[in-house]
This record gives sequence, structure tokens and C-alpha cells, in this order.
Amino acid sequence: MKWLNISTDTAFLGQTGPYFWTTFFLLNTVFISTGFNGLYIVFIGSAPEHHCLVPDANLTAGWGDAAIPVRVVDGEAVRSQCSRYRLDVLRNLSALGYVPGRDVNLSGLSQEPCLDGWTYSKAIYQSTIVTEWDLVCDNQWKVPFASSTLFVGYLLGSLISGQLSDRFGRKKVLFVSLAAQCMAVLLQSFSHSWRMFCVMFLFIGASQISLYISAFVLGKDSRSFIDHACDLLHAGAFLFYCIGYMTLPWIAYAIREWRTLLAVLAATSVVYIPLWWFIPESPRWLVTQGRSDEAEQIVRDAARRNGVEAPAVIFKEAEVLSETKKYTMLDVLRSRNIRCITLMCLVLWMAINIGYFGLSLNTSNLSGDPFMNCFLSAISEVPAYVVSAWLLKKCPRRRLLSIFLLIGGGVLLLIQFIPETLQSVALALEMTGKFGFTMAFGTVYIYTAELYPTVIRNVGMGMCSSAARVGSITAPYVIYLGTYNKILPYIVMGSLTMVSCVVNLFLPETLNKDLPETIDQMQQCNWWVIFIVDMCHTMQRPSDVCRFLLQLVQSTEEGKVLRK
Repeated sequence: MKWLNISTDTAFLGQTGPYFWTTFFLLNTVFISTGFNGLYIVFIGSAPEHHCLVPDANLTAGWGDAAIPVRVVDGEAVRSQCSRYRLDVLRNLSALGYVPGRDVNLSGLSQEPCLDGWTYSKAIYQSTIVTEWDLVCDNQWKVPFASSTLFVGYLLGSLISGQLSDRFGRKKVLFVSLAAQCMAVLLQSFSHSWRMFCVMFLFIGASQISLYISAFVLGKDSRSFIDHACDLLHAGAFLFYCIGYMTLPWIAYAIREWRTLLAVLAATSVVYIPLWWFIPESPRWLVTQGRSDEAEQIVRDAARRNGVEAPAVIFKEAEVLSETKKYTMLDVLRSRNIRCITLMCLVLWMAINIGYFGLSLNTSNLSGDPFMNCFLSAISEVPAYVVSAWLLKKCPRRRLLSIFLLIGGGVLLLIQFIPETLQSVALALEMTGKFGFTMAFGTVYIYTAELYPTVIRNVGMGMCSSAARVGSITAPYVIYLGTYNKILPYIVMGSLTMVSCVVNLFLPETLNKDLPETIDQMQQCNWWVIFIVDMCHTMQRPSDVCRFLLQLVQSTEEGKVLRK
């Protein structure tokens, strides 16, 4: 025998009530910590203005000031960051009484790397990992590498967190992940080397994604019989994440030393300890583990708090269902139609994640105050999630996602044409791009889930999620291209997004349509037929080519079905 129909057995609790809203709110507060700990690398990985350290080498004041070469960039004189004039030459010239620029042409002097380290400006930050371990010049690549280790942790954590949650329980994994994230951030603040910092970042990423997945699954189990539960949980998770994201720059503004900042962020997790006594375990998971007495106790407590009367017997036994086939990644790749759709979805997820995380990590490189830029980037996500959630209820997914991608990628390609004197316009365009990517980020989750047949939906979403991790791992290196040319990251992100926008046009529409439930049903559909019919029907005056294509389509079996 098996315990089945758990949603039906607990339907007497109603669609809402104090118990559900309290649990929903408490679970969502956990996502604030992911906003704290997901993007603090923007501040602690920032490179302040710097130049070679010139030690006291018996140089006059004039030669000490002239020891750093100056070059003209965009009409402005900029001091070299990675080289200086040879000190032995300067020492000899200084001893002879020569005056730099008057008696000696500095451009003719030989140069050397920063053998004695660097001097960093403290106008914005007291210390960062860049100033701590001299991650500049030849070691500049270590900053994007450190950023990518967080997203590698996301990838690893997403592979194991679901299995841990199924085996040990949602609540235990949730709070263990929260504790692991807190300890990893705290240990990271005591990092004695760049390598240790990266290792800790890997654990932070794994624990953070495990925290998100376990909290989301726990909330879904608790509200699984409520209409639109997944939409509600997604909206809550995103919005509470934004609260943490918006709060981060103000904490970083108050604490300019990176080790102290991390210690404070780790300490904020202490406030979640009391939640252990207020957030219940998933009754659904308890029943599947044969612990129906504990599940019944939780449900009766929920009924008491909601003011409804629980029946004498809550969970009823039902007959054993026949075993259903388990699908794997090979089943997704076996069909040509699903294989093509999956390939296009992978491109979409990678491009959107590269754009989203690329712009999020790039806020410290923008002109103006980095703390305000980060805050603006965070606050632009709130209306983006709200608008996209509202539009998804009424608008076709394919067109909507294409518009969002067009906004995100189009404005990034426009940034290169903005003059240096109009930095505020460039900043506004970048925030508009972030707005577009955030809307696309929220839309692609719903759209992809509707594309796949029910039997392989989890497998397909898992593959797309892995592609998203690859995109987020790549994002720091795309931003790193700005060290060679500051508009190069915008060109790369904008071009990838425009390509994904075109790819998206070839996906089928899912709004108000009966989606395939099985792989066999999906294999009967030719998505190129749906694309031609949808595109031609939207044209007010179809061209001769379009009429010919429609006649060709209607001659097929799929076209006859669509025509009906």
C-alpha cells in the first residue's frame, strides 16, 4: 500500500490562511541571505586606482613624482598601473641634479615592472582582495576566476541538493545549508591566500543554491494544492532576493574593509536560528518516509491556526499505482524535435545568464558611485519581476521573451555609441538592459517548463539549469574583456542576446495551448509548421511567399490539425 492523494487529503485546510502565509513569509526571508552573499564580490573584488610603489631610493621629490610613466587615454593623462621607470636610472639622474621634463626627456627612459608592489587609492575602499593579494596587472585574471568559482559551486550544489533533500528532509537540508553558507563566508573572511578564498567561494555557491532549492521545494510541498503555488513561490523568492541585493550596497558603503564586511554578512545569518522552531517539515515528505504521525501532527496544527476542523483520519490509504517509466537525459536527446527545442533552450538560458550576471558584476566598473550603481541595478529588478509576472498571464510567451531579449541586448549594443561626456545616458542604458534581462530571466523559467512534455519536464529543466550555470561561470570572463576594450563586454553580451532572440522565434508558442503530455505526443508535432502558421497569421497583409508556405503547411497532417 502507498499513501497517495496527499493534496486531496489536506484540501480541507483551504487555499489561504495564517499558517500558509506565515510559512510563506518565513521561508522567503531566507532568500534575503542569498541576495547578501551572491554579489558581494562586486565590492570586495573591485580594483581601486593604483600604480607602482616607489620606495625611498634617495630620489628628489621631483624624480619621485615622475617615476610613474604617463600616457594619454581618451584625451586625459593617465598614470601607468603596471610599470615604472627604472629606479637605478632615476637614482643616477637625481644624483646628478637633473630635473625631469626639463633636462631629461622621460619618454626615452627604460621601464620596469612593479618590483616592489603597488600603491592603492583608499578614496573608496580601505581594502579589497585586489589590494590584499595584488590581483592586478599579470594577476588580474584571478579576480574573474574567483567570481566564477561561486557559480561553479552553484553547478555542483544543484546536482546534489535535490538528492540530499529527498533523503534527509527539506527542513534539515535548508538549515544545514544556511549554517554551511554562514560558516563558509566567515571562513572566507579569514582567508590567508587567494586559493583559500576561491575554495571557500566554491562552498558558498554550493550551500547557497542548496539553500534556495530546499527552501523552494519545502514551500512548494506546503502549498502544493494551492492554485498557482509555483508562480507565487517564484515571485516571493525573486522579490526577497532583491531585498537582500538592494541592502548589500548600503552595508558595503558603511564597511569599506573586505574582511569585516564578510564577517558582518556571515553574522546576519544568526537571525535565522529561531526559524527552526517556526518552519515545519514538509508533511508530504514525512508521509513518503512512512512518518505519517508526524505529518498528521503538523497538518492538525495548521488546521488549528487556520481555524478549520481537521477530520478524524487525515491521510487515507490507496492502492499501489503501477510503476511508471523513468526518463533520463537520453530520452530528451532521442527525439529530433525535442533535441532541437532543447538546443535552442540551452542557448537561451546561457545567453540570459551571461547578460544578467555580467551586468550585475559590472556595476563597480561603471562611472559614478559604485554603491549607488549597485543599488540602482538591484532596484531595477523589482519592477522587472512584477511586470513580467503580470504580462505572462495575458501575453504570448515567445513574443514576450523576444521583446525582453531585444530590450536587453539592443541597449547594450547602443552603449558603444554614447560619447564619454554622456556617462549618465550610458548608465541609464545599462540599467535598462538589466531591466530587460531580469524580465527575460523570470520569463524563461515559465516558458521552458511549458515547452517540455510532462514526463521529461524535470529532466529538461535540469539540463537548462546546467546551461545557465555555464553561462554564469562565463560571465566574469566576459566582463574581464573590458580590460582590453571597455565596450567589448557590451558587444559580446549584446550580440549573444540578439542571437538568442532570433533563436527564440523558432520555438513554439505555449499560451492557451494544449501541451504534449508524453514524448510520443510531442514527436507528432512539427514546430516549424507552428512557427510558419503563427508568423503568417500575425501579418496584416501576408506576402505571396507567406501564402505559398501556408498552402504547403496545410497540405501536411499537422497543418490540417492546426487549421481546425
